[in-house]
Amino acid sequence: MPEQPTMQPSPRQGHPVSRRTDARPNHHPSRTAGRSRRWLGVPMVATLMLFVASCGDDDGDSVQASYAEAPCPNPPYPGFELGPEFTCGYLTVPENRSKADDRTIRLAVATRRATAANPKPDPIVFLTGGPGGSGLAEGPGVAAEWRRDRDVIFLDQRGELQSDPFLSCPEIDAFMVRAVGLSWLAPETIAEDARVTRMCRDRHADAGVDLAAYNTTESAADLADLRIAMGIKEWNLYGVSYGTDLALQTLRDHPAGIRTVTVDAVLPPHINPIENGWRAQREVSAAIYDACAAQPDCHAAFPDGRDEYVRVINDLAANPRTVHVNDPTTGEDVTVVIDAFKLSYTFQFATLIGDQKYLPSIVHDLAVGDGSKAGLEVLRGTFPPNFNSWGLLWGVLCRELVGRTDPELVSVAGRRELPDYPASVTDRPAMFPWSFTDCAAWDVPAASSDVARVVTSDVPVLLTSGSFDGTALPSYAAEQAATLSNSTNLVFPGRGHSASRWAPSCFATIFGNFLDQPIGGFDHSCLAEVTVPDFVTP
Repeated sequence: MPEQPTMQPSPRQGHPVSRRTDARPNHHPSRTAGRSRRWLGVPMVATLMLFVASCGDDDGDSVQASYAEAPCPNPPYPGFELGPEFTCGYLTVPENRSKADDRTIRLAVATRRATAANPKPDPIVFLTGGPGGSGLAEGPGVAAEWRRDRDVIFLDQRGELQSDPFLSCPEIDAFMVRAVGLSWLAPETIAEDARVTRMCRDRHADAGVDLAAYNTTESAADLADLRIAMGIKEWNLYGVSYGTDLALQTLRDHPAGIRTVTVDAVLPPHINPIENGWRAQREVSAAIYDACAAQPDCHAAFPDGRDEYVRVINDLAANPRTVHVNDPTTGEDVTVVIDAFKLSYTFQFATLIGDQKYLPSIVHDLAVGDGSKAGLEVLRGTFPPNFNSWGLLWGVLCRELVGRTDPELVSVAGRRELPDYPASVTDRPAMFPWSFTDCAAWDVPAASSDVARVVTSDVPVLLTSGSFDGTALPSYAAEQAATLSNSTNLVFPGRGHSASRWAPSCFATIFGNFLDQPIGGFDHSCLAEVTVPDFVTP
């Protein structure tokens, strides 16, 4: 289904990284890149090795996994070290549990120890989004307001930054720098993207990586192994964005030892965002413009509301705009091409990095101004080079999402959801315009339909959404809550992707209360104090 060194918005990755490019307050790192802008780097002594036979708690299969403490990995960029409250280690697991070979991989783990006088025995495990972000990068900052009465375990999933192997793609990173000045709908852009994707794929495959093994099914089994290997009787899963998909699939397929689940910005396994992305565009644009109309100043400044947005989208389909802006981060003059798809992407992207209050103004500037506001918004970055695990992203996206739909289904859904948009835009997946050609280049088999089975459970589950989230819709969370008998579903007004990020104090209070009293009746009254921010007007 979101903040570091500079790159450009990625039409491949639904959770890019923000950076400051104008006078707005700076944002913390996102779900993809780590809100704290930190990575691990505190030495610890390797002392413990536990061998377990697990991943069979539900189906009888047995594989060997091990966990060993180790020094925390050095940060890839200076200044991102952890403090002494963290210990680290590695989980060693089979790369592909369906094969009889002995190839293993290592997953980096960091634990922030509880500091309360009487800590609770059941830790929280933090599952980051992307797919392909870094859980360890989130360690110092993401849980800063969470109560210190439980350990919090941060995991770099298979293929991610501090795990081994790290499936990065410098070829793709470099291409995305160039893509800011290209039309994303141009055939030559799509062809170049597929070429660099294939280059990265072949490089990893030639090194012996089983690319099909980097997926949610294996990651859920990794979690089941990790709990046993660390000697934990039961724990509490927290997932954000794609991490919610992983948490829910783990709950479904490996429920043993799961005390509670909290899913923040919910992407249920049975909903395919490749096929449903234009539903997300429709719902979030309606939510934002309806909220604008309810504020007198915003309504007066932008009386045409969403109609103006639709006019601009259609105009850009026929007449892509080239704008020239000064990048405040580098001081360089940058040429930005804005076509119809890039605007629709940027609109949803803004809901990931908390820029919703600027959106009517950005669209209006394209309608009557020089478009520089949109150009600056396009420059609000993604992850830095050599940060994202493209291997995990494509393993999940291609096997589990693209692999269970087709371009015609996407096109039909797009025209149904947004008949007033140009077909050249809605004929391709929202947020992932090149996913079919990318996945043809990545060339991994489609996953079993089992990955999309609806999750049902009586384990206590807390679901949270932002009313302005353009990728993990509140309606997605409501659909998922309907099949979870002990669930509580909360919507944070005027917030975007991840309540824990955009309403951290209230979320932390609710989360702590839920963990203490998971079977209903916990206090979430602070939600009444969360209101829609004022939209920015001229």
